[in-house]
Amino acid sequence: MERTRAVGGTPTTGGAPIRVVIADDEPMVRAGVRAVLTTDPGIEVVAETGNGHEAVELVRRYRPDVAVLDIRMPGADGITTAAEIRRAATTTPSGAATGIVMLTTFGEDDYILRALGGGANGFLIKSGEPEELIAGVRAVADGAAYLSPKVAARVVAHLASTGVSGPAGRRAAAREQVAALTARERDVLALVAAGLSNGQIARRIGVVEGTVKAHVSSVLARLGVANRAAAAVLAHEAGLAADARG
Repeated sequence: MERTRAVGGTPTTGGAPIRVVIADDEPMVRAGVRAVLTTDPGIEVVAETGNGHEAVELVRRYRPDVAVLDIRMPGADGITTAAEIRRAATTTPSGAATGIVMLTTFGEDDYILRALGGGANGFLIKSGEPEELIAGVRAVADGAAYLSPKVAARVVAHLASTGVSGPAGRRAAAREQVAALTARERDVLALVAAGLSNGQIARRIGVVEGTVKAHVSSVLARLGVANRAAAAVLAHEAGLAADARG
């Protein structure tokens, strides 16, 4: 049975829909993800596969805005695939890097933590609401980090249960790190954790997008984290993300 499926023929250019490649070794899951995404007229699934290595080749060929990857696949899992996509330095027609959304299930917390370090931009639970999948793909395509609330809660709980200082110690350490930021940087971090892009944050706090970009860079450097998703986890640990959503 053919495991790779291209949709729409040849790669498209121009600015229209958000273009997505799906990689999951379960055909029914792929079909479900495709069905959900295609309910949004602003999203186009350009190709899909059940193999991580083939996913890298599809990303090279189609240069999608977002790659949706199963975090655990035989052969090359989502983490390995994401790393290969990053090494390939594939860019979209607009010049941005292809964003990566990981699909996970409960019990895969260690995988999520590894994927955070590998540069994934978004994390979604397979059993989550369809609206979350669309929101996550849209957020990552817009340059934001996206952690579904269930994923964020699982990661924070896992970090607390495995941390040498215990849950209270980890929360206190996270709050201490966040407290070292300026008030504006804390505002920006909270909005990053809520899944907003630089443009959305700029509109929310009334500044130009370049200022937000500078704030985000400063926040990542001062927190000692590699990307927006890791910063979002730390914000959740500190209880900051809840304030932004509330």
